[in-house]
Amino acid sequence: MNQPNVSVGIVGDKEIRFELYGDFTANSLPQKMSGKLIASLSGNQIKIIQEKNVVLSAKEIVFTPNDLETESFLLRDVVIGINFHWQKKENQRFRGKLKFIVEDNLVVAINVVPLEEYLSSVISSEMSSNSSLELLKAHAIVSRGWILAQLAKKKNHSQQMIETKSEDEIIRWYDREDHLNYDFCADDHCQRYQGVNKIVNDRATNAVFLTRGLFLTYNDRICDTRFSKCCGGMTEAFENVWEDVPHHYLSPIIDYKFELDGIDNDLRQDKYAERWIYDHPNAFCNTNDTKILSQVLVDFDRDTNDFFRWKVEYTQDEISEIINTKTGIDFGQIEDLIPVLRGASARIIKLKIVGTKKTLTFGKELEIRKILSKTHLYSSAFIVRRENIIKHIPQKFILLGAGWGHGVGLCQIGAAVMGEKGYSFDEILKHYFPGASIQKGYE
Repeated sequence: MNQPNVSVGIVGDKEIRFELYGDFTANSLPQKMSGKLIASLSGNQIKIIQEKNVVLSAKEIVFTPNDLETESFLLRDVVIGINFHWQKKENQRFRGKLKFIVEDNLVVAINVVPLEEYLSSVISSEMSSNSSLELLKAHAIVSRGWILAQLAKKKNHSQQMIETKSEDEIIRWYDREDHLNYDFCADDHCQRYQGVNKIVNDRATNAVFLTRGLFLTYNDRICDTRFSKCCGGMTEAFENVWEDVPHHYLSPIIDYKFELDGIDNDLRQDKYAERWIYDHPNAFCNTNDTKILSQVLVDFDRDTNDFFRWKVEYTQDEISEIINTKTGIDFGQIEDLIPVLRGASARIIKLKIVGTKKTLTFGKELEIRKILSKTHLYSSAFIVRRENIIKHIPQKFILLGAGWGHGVGLCQIGAAVMGEKGYSFDEILKHYFPGASIQKGYE
């Protein structure tokens, strides 16, 4: 296996302002290009404008640096945290090739870059470059394996979005279903990739270098290594979030150094899920240590401090409007939210929504999180409290929840705690990916 290049969609707009630092060639133009430019859509063509002059027009344009290590480009007004509560714009600088294409009547900027270069930015964007070296090494291996597994799926034309419907049930799961013209996007939908400006020291680069070519395998196949922000004390099974294919190395585990005494771990049952969510059990990810959290909760995440256990309250008007808007279905007033099926981490896999006009069951976990929030719920591991019930209609719904994200695989906050406690990167990986082995795929 050789190190692959990856193509990452960064931003799409009618017009993209960018800057080239160094000497770049563009398509077949003989002259080198640098400085401030604009990529603008004109019909089905992309125009490159510099100092009000059109210097190039084509359906696809590629800027290639003369030197990958020293030259870079900057993209202005890149949207990050799309559809999340921290959504904002920022300027981002990248190394590698800059490619412009037309997609959905927009100009899309794509960065084509070697995998190891990409990884240095990913682990600096997903967390702080000031994180412990063992955490960064573990995350580099996890991210590398996920990338290689997704590239293999794309090569094999694997189906990456499923929807099944019946009269009383709609089940959807999503797995990078919308990227046809590049490998990955740069946002949370795939992995955060926010350029070289996030690499504030050489720790992330060293972590990638020290683990170069390493990934996890199980039964001689590359592991599809997943991660989320906080599992809530128990990780979730792969098949409860995505396709119905169990992966042993993505089996649920207690996020602690030993099994917890006095805790019934069958969180698939509502009575035990309720007790679990009300409790604050020992878990690596159960921490309020600001030093540790600063490793994982980068700038715009730091307003979130109730990730291990959280609460969301809705009035009847609020929840009925959100559900009706998100589903496109008129449920009328919402009478109840009933868990039909829970996973091992207490995450709800199927949820029945009971309204005065309609009753329907939804799944899987991401669909539930989308339907019950203007953006996304932190997770689908929650219990429902109905208050002030008037003629069968609750006037308030309270959701009490656990964790942040889908909960499958590596728990980033738990792994950060393990790193601070002195666990090595391979011990962290062994904890979150039972039965997996570390293998070197390329030099």
